[in-house]
Amino acid sequence: MSRATRVAGRLMPEISLLRRGRKSAARGGDDAEVEVSVPANFVCPISLEMMRDPVTAPTGITYDRESVEGWLARGHDTCPVTGRPVRLADLVPNHATRRMIQDWCVANRARGVERVPTPRVPVGEDDAEEVVAGLSAAARRGDAAACGAAAATARALGRESERNRRCLAGAGAAHALSSAFGLLAGEEPVVEGAVAGALGEILAALTVFFPLDEECRSCIASPPSLKSLASLLSHGGELAARVSAAVVLRELASSGDRHALEAIARAHGMCDALVGLVTSPVSSQATKAALVTAYYLVSSGDRAAARFAELGVVPAAVELLVDADKGTSEKALAVLDAALCADAGVESARAHALTVPVLVKKMFRVSDMATDFAVSALWRLCRAGAGAAPCRAEALRVGAFQKLLLLLQVGCAGVTKERASELLKMLNGSRGSVECIETVDFKGLKRPF
Repeated sequence: MSRATRVAGRLMPEISLLRRGRKSAARGGDDAEVEVSVPANFVCPISLEMMRDPVTAPTGITYDRESVEGWLARGHDTCPVTGRPVRLADLVPNHATRRMIQDWCVANRARGVERVPTPRVPVGEDDAEEVVAGLSAAARRGDAAACGAAAATARALGRESERNRRCLAGAGAAHALSSAFGLLAGEEPVVEGAVAGALGEILAALTVFFPLDEECRSCIASPPSLKSLASLLSHGGELAARVSAAVVLRELASSGDRHALEAIARAHGMCDALVGLVTSPVSSQATKAALVTAYYLVSSGDRAAARFAELGVVPAAVELLVDADKGTSEKALAVLDAALCADAGVESARAHALTVPVLVKKMFRVSDMATDFAVSALWRLCRAGAGAAPCRAEALRVGAFQKLLLLLQVGCAGVTKERASELLKMLNGSRGSVECIETVDFKGLKRPF
């Protein structure tokens, strides 16, 4: 904060808040601006807004907690007003000022001022260490109930504020949760009872402390842990547990950790469980997470692509695309394009009546990413091969030629431009024998094909 801003903050006698108020019926009932003056001692010197959680530094200056903690988190170690040294641990809640602010808000409620809620006490370093230690001790004892309760506490505190999350992360919450999951998972997967409930709580808590480091990923990617994850995905009684398992798997798969990805691919029943979440969705979040994980697995090699194709990921993705939103469409198209790298995937796609129409439909009006994947998948289907000719004919019937031509006109680049051009050449030879059933307005085109 500049010196000029600090001086302006000191000299400012009051801050005016404009609230929309309603005149009484006796005055006609018209809208009017009601000016509410906030006392200067209720205003944070950093944000210049009314404080909601006032804290006082050793320098005697009172700030809003969120503002001063953000100041310190950005690397500053001095009081913004006095310039004297200050630490996060030195900040003390100013209950007297908070109560005065709340009383003032209540007194001005009729003028449109909302009462400031009483803030929650933030987690301190000792509290965070106590929660993490309790979780680790319960996991070592094999006490599933206590372990689940400790994980739920860590999750609730971490979601309460960014400060709490950083404090718990610094105390090793992610490591403790990952280790606890591995200890409770055991050699045989458990999908019901107290252990299953505790595993679900641990996974839900882990999502608060992303990204996971290598040690955490190693714990979750161990064979026993992955067995339990696959079981939770397939048979988990609690919907929240299945969603959390899918999200944690997505974190592992997308982390760039090759060893974790290979472990997921080898885990018994994992691929089946992921395809199951696509064919029988339980929630939008779980479906999207499963698609991301499947994409990384399918892209890891031809063997994985063939395995997913055999499990039916291609028809599942095609049918999901029919009414999918933007995010789901992008992810399903990515999986479909990757699966078509395997011969089994191409055969499965060509056998499904909706594959080509859906790809042509998703070529426009979704996103640039969706366009790239849709063009790539259609290019893979229409290349040379025994089943390529019917795909080309179908693509022409549903208007692929016009859309590809328009795509090149409005602009695309790189691999997508190359494949769109190749597709046009493939389709051009069959145009005379196929009647298109979809037309496109060509007014915007500047040159013929």
